[in-house]
Amino acid sequence: EERLDGQELSVIALVDGRTITVLDPCQDHKQVGEGDVGANTGGMGAYCPTPLADEELLRSVSRDVLVPTVDALRRDGITFRGVLYAGLMLTPSGPKVLEFNTRFGDPETQPLMARLQGDLVDILWRTAAGTLDGADIGFAPRVACAVVVFACGYPGAVTNGLPIDCLAKAQASAAQGEEVVIFHAGTRRSDDGQVVTHGGRVITVVGLAADLAAAQGGANRAAACIRFPGAFFRKDIGHRVMRDRVSG
Repeated sequence: EERLDGQELSVIALVDGRTITVLDPCQDHKQVGEGDVGANTGGMGAYCPTPLADEELLRSVSRDVLVPTVDALRRDGITFRGVLYAGLMLTPSGPKVLEFNTRFGDPETQPLMARLQGDLVDILWRTAAGTLDGADIGFAPRVACAVVVFACGYPGAVTNGLPIDCLAKAQASAAQGEEVVIFHAGTRRSDDGQVVTHGGRVITVVGLAADLAAAQGGANRAAACIRFPGAFFRKDIGHRVMRDRVSG
């Protein structure tokens, strides 16, 4: 296979058969270790929007990737309605498709939903009904940074049933002008009502702030509050674009 060098970009679009609405672009971080080292995972965290994708690039992705895909499906007699997720590599010769999914991405969806403005049920209903054109879809101007808290051993075998503490403290950790949203993933309630771990990807914490550095800081503070044996998370979600801005 062709070797592709560049940064990854997640573009999620809603498609009602004809209308394609591209949502704000995200960047996921796949490798388990800070600085993008170690084993690949389902995603250690993501942020949205990303400065890697300007309006020109998104128009190119829509024109050269999404529209031809939906048109090809229609020529095959398939009216596609739903979520079309394109995982891209931004190479020196332009964006290249790594994968397609027909679902929302995890953990990209958490920062997307934290910023969404509009009635999600109405938006999805219109997508399914073929009336997406004219839907009220917008995103708050703030940046969202999602940090996933994992169980020890991930992406390998993990131990379930570990009690999770300080969720309320994490929720209340936001600084003035910031916000924290907590999404449960690999959790359940024990017989006595305690929230416990139930999987490798346990909690996703989303920090919302005016810029990426503040959003990352808020998410990291909240994630550090969440306690269970062996809990860990990456503290550098978004580091690629923040590093490039500093060095530039």
